[in-house]
Amino acid sequence: MVAIVAATTLIASVCFAGVTAPEVSAQSAQTAKSAVLTGIDVIERDSFRQLDGRRIGLITNQTGINVDGISTIQLLHDASNIQLRAIFSPEHGLLGKLDIPLIENSVDSKTGIKVFSLYGSTRKPEADMLDGLDTLVFDIQDIGTRFYTYISTMGLAMQAAAENNKRFVVLDRPNPINGLTVSGPVLDEGRQSFTGFHRLPIRHGMTIGELARMIKADLALELELEIVQLEGWNRAGYFDTTGLPWVNPSPNMRSLTEAILYPGIGLLETTNLSVGRGTDTPFELFGAPWLDGNQLARELKQLKLPGISFNAIRFTPDASKFEGELCEGVSFRITDRKQFEPVRSGLEIAVQFRRLYPQQWEVESYDRLLVNAAVLDAVRQARPYADIQRAFVDDLQTFIGHRAGFLIYK
Repeated sequence: MVAIVAATTLIASVCFAGVTAPEVSAQSAQTAKSAVLTGIDVIERDSFRQLDGRRIGLITNQTGINVDGISTIQLLHDASNIQLRAIFSPEHGLLGKLDIPLIENSVDSKTGIKVFSLYGSTRKPEADMLDGLDTLVFDIQDIGTRFYTYISTMGLAMQAAAENNKRFVVLDRPNPINGLTVSGPVLDEGRQSFTGFHRLPIRHGMTIGELARMIKADLALELELEIVQLEGWNRAGYFDTTGLPWVNPSPNMRSLTEAILYPGIGLLETTNLSVGRGTDTPFELFGAPWLDGNQLARELKQLKLPGISFNAIRFTPDASKFEGELCEGVSFRITDRKQFEPVRSGLEIAVQFRRLYPQQWEVESYDRLLVNAAVLDAVRQARPYADIQRAFVDDLQTFIGHRAGFLIYK
């Protein structure tokens, strides 16, 4: 059973841009801000009646706040009609500041409640962690891209809840890069992983609540799932139309601009390129000591990609890949977000790397987040984008039809 808590349930059809239409079909960035309530705002307003009497384990991080900036941890801890007994944290830890491969368990300093790390010795809640709980609550801001791992943490926690007969409640949040656009290659069947938990395209156009509904159905989980629905959210809007405070979801995701770029540029970071980690503007540039930034910028400009401009730069990362090394590369600026196609742009950039630097650029590593053999082969051959798109469009259209049955918002 899936319960959706809201005054009304609105199931919207999906707008598919097709092969040649612009990737972004959302309204203008200048649309008036709406008064959006997230799931935590809704249950707070309703005196937490949706969780009345429950013994709760909360999966959250620094993005779990209400519209006034008060943490979901504090709100649930202080509520008189529920018991917050455990906290679970995802990649980057409870405060979202860690960029390390193994995070240990800890204790929340304000409440004294134990924090189980789901990015440590286990990434799935274990049975003993769930002792004394009857409900898991998920409240984390996603960014709308398949390989951002908070989706994986939610999916694994849903599996644990089903296996241990626990209720699962999602406090829904907006898709910050809009909930209409669906684009890019779908993950190959049988290649699921922590950076690709479910068979999604790179940009899925769903909220975490909608994704939870899909995961429950597709994995046939015997799970009592409840979605505390957003109020006032128009799925065509970007995060800056919501009126909600921006909180960096992870250490290198510092702005909405970077979230919009991430579906295309993030794919490149598993190769031998810096994508700006260790600079002030991660995902707004890339480079390496071995490339010619002027040459690459000239080639990218000739593509006339919609909604984005390119400039040659030099930079020296102070952390992460190529730390302390002078890199040549390219920075980019979104000039028209209505026209900009991040996934297409990322794939076109990859083709240019393959064409200009066939020996230097590690094309095989590109598949670690792409996870689509047909598209990798097209990139390996430096095929035109139209050919690359033909390699994934059928699976993408199939996904869009499937996705329609799980949408909540108009």
